[in-house]
Amino acid sequence: MFSNNLSIYVFSVVLLIGCGSSTPENSEQPSKDIIEDVTPQEPPVTYEDVECNGLARLDLSQASASEAVDGYPASNVIDKSFIATSRWSASKLDQSLILTLEAAALIKGISVTWFNENSLSYSYDVEVSQDQLTWTPVLTSVMSDSSTTRGEFISISESSAAYIKIITRGNSQDESSHIVEVEAFGCQQDTASSIELDDWYLSIPVDEGTNSKAESIKEEALANDYFNAEFFFLNSSGGLVFRAPIEGAKTSANTSYTRTELREMLRRGDTSISTQGINDNNWVFSSAPIQEQQSAGGVDGELFAELAVNYVTTTGDSAQVGRVIIGQIHANDDEPIRVYYRKLPNNDKGAIYLAHEILGGDDVYYELIGTRSKSADNPENGIRLNERFSYKISVVGNQLTFTLSRAQQPDVVEVIDMSASGYDLGGQYMYFKAGVYNQNNTGDPKDYVQATFYQINNTHSSY
Repeated sequence: MFSNNLSIYVFSVVLLIGCGSSTPENSEQPSKDIIEDVTPQEPPVTYEDVECNGLARLDLSQASASEAVDGYPASNVIDKSFIATSRWSASKLDQSLILTLEAAALIKGISVTWFNENSLSYSYDVEVSQDQLTWTPVLTSVMSDSSTTRGEFISISESSAAYIKIITRGNSQDESSHIVEVEAFGCQQDTASSIELDDWYLSIPVDEGTNSKAESIKEEALANDYFNAEFFFLNSSGGLVFRAPIEGAKTSANTSYTRTELREMLRRGDTSISTQGINDNNWVFSSAPIQEQQSAGGVDGELFAELAVNYVTTTGDSAQVGRVIIGQIHANDDEPIRVYYRKLPNNDKGAIYLAHEILGGDDVYYELIGTRSKSADNPENGIRLNERFSYKISVVGNQLTFTLSRAQQPDVVEVIDMSASGYDLGGQYMYFKAGVYNQNNTGDPKDYVQATFYQINNTHSSY
């Protein structure tokens, strides 16, 4: 899906925090060196003949360092947590952080989240290697941005490698270095998503120019290899990854939570058609007046999605922790359906439940797997993080059918009768949404939700 030309990408990265001389680690004693013994590797793998059409996040399996402050080991930089307490810290200059890829790859860029609470700038070099014996410099004397509280993506010369070394040179205030998380991007083979994005736009929880409001990536730009290393990127198998931290801009004054979410756009890039209204951009139920069916871009509809929820929030108010919306039908102001996944911190499996909003009225909830309770027991038949499953939302007139499917499990089906819900009275237009809509605004600002979508298919009559 993604092009080799990295200049078309908007390079943003994972959120960051900062550090200063008053932080506790400056007075702590570092541990002894923990670099592992070098073991000769298999012959180098090269990628000269690979058409690296995608920029995917590569899997990192191990991290080690030449020095680490007690309580802040190297392994923290690959633990998928962006919370500041989960970081690697070194107190001395010229320390090496070595990252091992799960498999050798063509590396094209890295994202580094620095601990940056006091507007510091960190200096560092980057080298890559096939065998930990011969190292090739790819970045020299890089300075991090002291003015940002977010992470930084930086592209590198395409290099076949199995190891990445970050050599820290201290910061603008002292000799210490502090990294919260590192992610690597590149490819091991031709990488592209099978999801067609021509009739969707994407909302991300930041304005890429001013960092002040949510940004919408319109259909043409989205389908033209859009990439964002913080919120929206491929994984190594071609799945589309959606990530939304608690901290971030909202799409409107009426929204309390962040989202990285697709919004259906039947106009397919024709900006002469308004995003709102009963027109060629939106669809209606077949229970709507005939004239509105003729004016809409489609009638009734089906959304199919295959995905895995990778991460949910673990901090914050118990009423909100672990919640994420992974699909919707949105009407003018209300939602005929919202699909929730929720996993509580003490459970290893998550629940699935639905909300149906009566037009102008209250929500009606349907619990399909487990419960939506903030004190729920571990769902006996729950869905684990990273477990693939699929859902289908189908609407015909006033009947909405939701189907949840999993490998080697019977389907779970819920039929919602909408005949008294008000959506057939006229004036109501619909659009599907898919992605992650974080339902926690009380936890650590760097806590987040994430899901990977492998299929998203939307269909309508007369579309």
